[in-house]
Amino acid sequence: MNASTGSIGLKEKDVNNLAESIKKSKTLMVASIKGLPSKQFQNIKKSIREYAEVKVAKKNIMMRALKAADVSGLDEYVGADCAFVISDLDAYELAGILAKKKTPVFAKAGQVAEDDIEVKDGPTDMVPGPAISELGALGLQVAVEDGKIAIKAPKVVITKGQTINENAASIFQKLNIMPFSVGLNINVAYDVVSKKIFTELKIDPEGYTEDLKQAAGKALGFAQKIVYICKETIGYFLAKGNAHGNALAKFDVEEKKDEFKDENTESDKDDKSGEDKVEEKVEDVKENKMESEEAPAEEEKKEEEKSEEAVEEKDDAQLNKPEESA
Repeated sequence: MNASTGSIGLKEKDVNNLAESIKKSKTLMVASIKGLPSKQFQNIKKSIREYAEVKVAKKNIMMRALKAADVSGLDEYVGADCAFVISDLDAYELAGILAKKKTPVFAKAGQVAEDDIEVKDGPTDMVPGPAISELGALGLQVAVEDGKIAIKAPKVVITKGQTINENAASIFQKLNIMPFSVGLNINVAYDVVSKKIFTELKIDPEGYTEDLKQAAGKALGFAQKIVYICKETIGYFLAKGNAHGNALAKFDVEEKKDEFKDENTESDKDDKSGEDKVEEKVEDVKENKMESEEAPAEEEKKEEEKSEEAVEEKDDAQLNKPEESA
């Protein structure tokens, strides 16, 4: 067996091993390793060993392995600087893990911005001099404060898709701005079981976490509004019921107080009416007594008047007698 035959046999073995690994997995990713330093690449391989296996091979072997594993639709995503990431995890779960393994790096002249690059306002460690004109070339408003250059207003200096020039790359380094990150950049993901292809797997854990928090907050408010009982809402409804119960109890007490006041008012009226009647009776008794006392007095007076009249008549008779005898 000559060297060429041995080389062919070795390639066939690599193809078969790679194809078997793909068949036994759940997810296959084609990732770009272009521009990734060797040391960082090795660190990433070690850090995700428990989740996935990273395989690097020549493009020809990778293409043959895909065909042997009956995987179609990925040929256009396989390039010279690619690696296979093979895992039993779900594609999105694996993409999230790979996103966390990326490290920020400075920009280089000639790179194309993946997103808008903004320079924030505030003080810098840059001293006045040529740096003022360099910052001005990017459209930044600057001033000198305490012997250092300060940026007066934030500004997007490079937009998404724009090529970064040497001046911008230099300024980003001086301001410690790292707009890029290095790691395994996913070109495409393939679900081996369902044979589905996923091309949009940009994972933003912080952004998604914030979105989930907002969605959860809205869902909780909606659940409370439609009176949906679950472990997240039961505390709210119990507290609300208790508050309503206290309010009703307070209303009940106030109502009873008002009833008591009304009863007392009626009682006072009855008492007053009774007192008036007693006073009237007392007055009647007094009047009757006075009348009874006045009646004998009048009788006595009449008797006296009669006695006086009788005496007067007697006196008149006695006076008249001598005249008659004469």
